[in-house]
Amino acid sequence: MRLWGWGLAPCWGLGPPRRGGCQRMRHGAGSGFNAPEQSSSSSLADTSTTSTPPCLSPSLNAVSAISSKLNEVHTEKKLNFSNRDSLCKSRELPRPTALYPPFALSLSWHLYRQGSRRAGWSTEAREWEYFDGKCYYFSIDRMSWYKAKTQCEEMHSRLAIINSFTKQNFVMFRTRNERFWIGLTDGNSEGEWEWIDGTDYKSTFWKEGEPNNSGNNEDCAHVWTSGQWNDVYCTFECYYLCEKPVPH
Repeated sequence: MRLWGWGLAPCWGLGPPRRGGCQRMRHGAGSGFNAPEQSSSSSLADTSTTSTPPCLSPSLNAVSAISSKLNEVHTEKKLNFSNRDSLCKSRELPRPTALYPPFALSLSWHLYRQGSRRAGWSTEAREWEYFDGKCYYFSIDRMSWYKAKTQCEEMHSRLAIINSFTKQNFVMFRTRNERFWIGLTDGNSEGEWEWIDGTDYKSTFWKEGEPNNSGNNEDCAHVWTSGQWNDVYCTFECYYLCEKPVPH
């Protein structure tokens, strides 16, 4: 790291610090480079001990400056995330009457803090979170896939559609160690998986060996504890993930 990029001169030295501080540099006669200036006899005669070597101060100042700058950046990022999430707290959208258009793939994503779902929160206390132009709701109560679908619709949203690696990463880190329903089912025709909004079924992130339709009735998909997908019977109760456009 170039500490002198902060306007502070660097000091090097593997041995004990020289008395009198860093050597002053002067131009050598007829040379194109700097040569160290000889210390005066008075400085050699000085045997007093300094508590903080002068060469150490620039390094400490540089570290302090870097720390201050990083704090500023961190604060700015927190404010940006807060501002993004606030977009999802605007007025509710009217109940949708048509299918949502497919989502455009995006390379931008943000990692959100993992919250506890066993802290006694109520469903009403849970807030929508912003990610990549959409609002997401990670439930804190468990229910069947059908009830979860209805619950999302009552909140003017739908069960989440995961159609890109970017969104998969976001969901995987945000739902770690828990199971969440998503809007994927093969209830209409066994083995023909479909997103509930008609989005093309292209990108898939199934667990190894899944979907396997164990017991011949696993027609709904959820995000497994590992973040990958798993098929399970639709009456199984787990958390659910809703999504909706940002309110205008």
